[in-house]
Amino acid sequence: MSNSSSSRLLAESIAQEIALLPEGTRIATHRELVRRFAASGTTVSAALALLAQRGLIAPRPGAGTYRTAARPVAHIGDTSWQEAALDAAGTEIGALRDFQAPALLQTLSTSGPDIVDLNGGYLHPGLQPLGTLATAMSRAARRTQAWDRPPAGGLAELRDWFAADIGGGLGRHDILVCAAGQSALAIALRALAQPGDPVLLESPTYPGAIAAAHAAGLRPVPVPMDVDGLHADHLDRALARTRARVIIVQPLFQNPTGASVSVARQEEIRAIARRHGAFVIEDDFARHMAHVDASTVPPPMVAGDPDGTVVHIRSLTKVTSPNLRVAAIAARGPVLARLRSAHVIDTLIVPAPLQLTALEVVTAPGWRRALKALSVALAHRRDVATEAVVAAFGDHSLARRPRGGYHLWVSLPAHLDEHQLVPAALATGVAITPGTNFSATGNSLRHVRLSYVAAPSAADVDDAIRRLAPLLIEH
Repeated sequence: MSNSSSSRLLAESIAQEIALLPEGTRIATHRELVRRFAASGTTVSAALALLAQRGLIAPRPGAGTYRTAARPVAHIGDTSWQEAALDAAGTEIGALRDFQAPALLQTLSTSGPDIVDLNGGYLHPGLQPLGTLATAMSRAARRTQAWDRPPAGGLAELRDWFAADIGGGLGRHDILVCAAGQSALAIALRALAQPGDPVLLESPTYPGAIAAAHAAGLRPVPVPMDVDGLHADHLDRALARTRARVIIVQPLFQNPTGASVSVARQEEIRAIARRHGAFVIEDDFARHMAHVDASTVPPPMVAGDPDGTVVHIRSLTKVTSPNLRVAAIAARGPVLARLRSAHVIDTLIVPAPLQLTALEVVTAPGWRRALKALSVALAHRRDVATEAVVAAFGDHSLARRPRGGYHLWVSLPAHLDEHQLVPAALATGVAITPGTNFSATGNSLRHVRLSYVAAPSAADVDDAIRRLAPLLIEH
């Protein structure tokens, strides 16, 4: 049974239960539903999302999920024909596209108040620069151009800021403002490759890259990594074998391994890509997430790329709020025109109020102070999480202890895999991310990723990780 059909069946079962509840009643928690129906956390999340779409339930952040007021619903006829129509739509090129993204949806799932979130990749509100964001939005709304149509490529002032922030001699005409990193990644893949083409990905890699590749009709090809990032020899052989024209690289504090690409490895990757006539999409999502004790981080790959091999993505979302969905694509040469066309077809423009808010944030007097405070907080949470992981999983479980980013890549004991641990962890009130989500082939990686930024405090992170220890014991 597919995951989508499982979630629909579960949604019907839950709907029957809550139909008898009066309006305003809190329904069973995510954790209770996982235990009661013996379902995965992903399936339960998808079922609850279906019920919310139908207007049967509504989440209240920090308080739980509640039965909504009954409302008349139009009769739904037989929609079974849609399955055949959707299958028929993929007879040739369309068959290459896949819009199933359970791993990506899992990163967006919301946990109930009784669940400690070690799955999410966005800052808890306690880590966000909320004062700066509120002031920026207020100032942006008062600007006269807030409700005028912005240029298709983005506001000139914001493009100037991104060019300076990325460096490498880029100018405003090398910058395209997009609606956050995931959108920029999807635009770049559609612009640079044709359906059916291979695309080379780090192994393991970010689920959003895998999902975007499938949605563009591309064929993900995993390439192994070592301590310095994408393995150059394997990359060279993969390009020769597949004739791929696109490579995706996360240069700093890679998701999920935490690896950073050294300057020497950057030069190797650029040279190999240039020799094979391939583009490197540089997803620089963690550029502003270096920890306070980090040594000097390598510059972005685009900075040493005069030939236009690298297409760079720089987002503000990770270090501000999931709602400040503003990013930039930087590229040199004719490829930028292709990227701009793909962006216009997809979104036309990024709303001016959002761009102006982003501009107010990054030019505010407290912007650098906020980044410094975040770097201190991230280092503290990393230390707490690392100590807890060593206590619960053993020192051998961490091959790398990154000095940047927001997560740890934890190996599991030989007798256990993520398919066993993840639902068991959720049943104890802890949401973690299975390593399978980061596999382009869907194979078990015998790892879990533990994020330490979505929980309310470092103490919550510590308690949640240590709570996993009994689940690791071999029976």
